[in-house]
Amino acid sequence: MTRTITGELFKKMVINATTAIDNHKAELNDLNVFPVPDGDTGTNMSLTMRAAEKALAAMAPGTLGRTADVTANALLRGARGNSGVILSLLYRGFSRHLKDFDSASAKQFAAALSAGVDSAYNAVMKPAEGTILTVSRQASDAAIAAAEAGENAEAVMQIAFAAGQKALANTINQNPVLKKAGVIDAGGKGYLYMLDGMLMALRGEMIEKASLEATVDKADFTQFATGDIKFAYCTEFVAERKTKKDVNRLRDFLDKRGDSVVVVDDDEIIKIHVHTNEPGVILTEALTFGPLHSIKIENMREQHSQQAASAISAASQEVEAPFDESGETKPYAVVVVCAGAGIEEVYRNLGADRLVTGGQTMNPSTEDILVEINAAPSDVVIVLPNNKNIIMAAQQCIKLTSKRVIVIPTKSIPQGISAMLAIDDTTAIDDMPEIMTNAARRVHTALITLAARDSTYDSMDIKEGEYIALLNDSLAASGSSFTKVINTITSAFRKYSPEFITIFTGEDANEKETAIVSKRLSSTSPGAETSVIHGAQPVYHYIISAE
Repeated sequence: MTRTITGELFKKMVINATTAIDNHKAELNDLNVFPVPDGDTGTNMSLTMRAAEKALAAMAPGTLGRTADVTANALLRGARGNSGVILSLLYRGFSRHLKDFDSASAKQFAAALSAGVDSAYNAVMKPAEGTILTVSRQASDAAIAAAEAGENAEAVMQIAFAAGQKALANTINQNPVLKKAGVIDAGGKGYLYMLDGMLMALRGEMIEKASLEATVDKADFTQFATGDIKFAYCTEFVAERKTKKDVNRLRDFLDKRGDSVVVVDDDEIIKIHVHTNEPGVILTEALTFGPLHSIKIENMREQHSQQAASAISAASQEVEAPFDESGETKPYAVVVVCAGAGIEEVYRNLGADRLVTGGQTMNPSTEDILVEINAAPSDVVIVLPNNKNIIMAAQQCIKLTSKRVIVIPTKSIPQGISAMLAIDDTTAIDDMPEIMTNAARRVHTALITLAARDSTYDSMDIKEGEYIALLNDSLAASGSSFTKVINTITSAFRKYSPEFITIFTGEDANEKETAIVSKRLSSTSPGAETSVIHGAQPVYHYIISAE
């Protein structure tokens, strides 16, 4: 019967919580309401928690306060998507409450859970019910009541979990979107898997990780040990694909110079993990494929730290500033989240200083965005998230750097482009947030893709593989006929009387469908200047803007 929670026990609780979410991430992803291809809630919560697991594995045993602080800091930097950011906020309030605690009683631990909920609610601009916030609040309220009644830590967590289950079941009634789709909230369910994992750790039961194939994500390599191996440097990075070179040549190159090699070829980027004694040589070879991002080199042997610092420094000189090699500090810099070679080129031409590869299905972490902010050639950095599920992660960067960070809440690629076009060198920095935000709001964005699953949304029955069109974040049309779906969008655009229409074609677009899109838009909005740009974006066959 557990009465006191120590730092070492809390470490086990977090590791168990990570495993619980990781083992069920596919199930959580399947609860996503939109039938858009989307590695969303489960993937984001899993990757966020893995950041904490990795940080805890590297720390020496410590007090509960210290362990909770390491956990919260790792989650803040590793947070991906809204669900991951909210998880990090829950842990941030929790850790602050336990800051000076060597260990905690059931009552103190319950109070910390409640402090975490308060932190999350205070940080979210418009907290909605029927979400992870609701589930966490009702679970913590039950924990407080149980602790006040004299229950031990294990019983408190059991009661909190039971209250959370009841709250989760009711999310379908609290959120109209969930009710129409007939599902419970994915984030709330992920939170319950976290509580369940913690409860099992309190009982001395550690959850077994699922098989590697079921748990490995293309974007994460945290499962690799950094212990007693013959190669000193754990090297991870992302290379853009700017050439048609055979990626198998890179695999062979890495195999000859290290072990634990993972090379994930994802069409537009290559994700690499390798243990090596020659990180500088590895980075130089990878540069032949394209610019490098998210470089991380960890020295796995303490005596080689000086060599690691030298390798990182050498790599930084080559990849630090691909857009501005002058070394001059600018009045402001712009960091953009986007994907697709054509879209990246548009942003570069508009003056973007740093690019973060990301978007739908590829939500970058707070740390990914922070790296580019710190590398940007200015003390004032404007960030364009270009996706509603990345905005919160970008906003967390504000307090993690000494630079002034301005996050413009752009929800689409066209909104970000319009925001950049709205300013020039004569615009005062203090005026930029309002000007750019207003410009973004004037843009209407349509997204066309194929349904990733059967779904019911907004009274529409959607079948996997059908065309679907989203207009300004709402489902506008679905069906097997591409022409009918695009007709819905063209009719809607006509009502806006646009002056400019831009069609970004995706990597899965074909010439026949592109011709239909262009012709329909030109005929229904004859007063608009219509242009087609090969964006090469993943997920969406077409991103279309009207302004």
